[in-house]
Amino acid sequence: MSRSNADADSYRPVVLVVDDESVIADTLTEILNRSGFAALPAYDGEGALETALLMPPELLISDVVLPGMSGVELAITVKRVFPDCRIILFSGQAATSDLLASANSRGHHFSLLKKPIHPTELLARVKDTFSSRYQHAAASAD
Repeated sequence: MSRSNADADSYRPVVLVVDDESVIADTLTEILNRSGFAALPAYDGEGALETALLMPPELLISDVVLPGMSGVELAITVKRVFPDCRIILFSGQAATSDLLASANSRGHHFSLLKKPIHPTELLARVKDTFSSRYQHAAASAD
């Protein structure tokens, strides 16, 4: 096996999972790790930013409602620092539509999943996010 094949086989996209309910962040992180991703948990926006600076994510999955910095503000900040990072937000609260509308009015468009999210739905969305990213990159390289 050539070195490039070995590198490709060992590649694990970095996913940062943020939820103030640690059991949710930890469970989603475990599911993603078992599914071939290098997932890291964080429990608030500030902790997520610290983690992102140490291990830049290719995908941020965040609850919208977090203590302190909202998930929307976190997503905007992460996109500013890491423009290629993909974002998936999730929430179980109806009030999140106001936060998303505010972000949309400032030119930030994020997809939203409703809580509770089934692990197979989450994995399908994550895999779609990465497959569309690499299809776009491959098309750009042609």
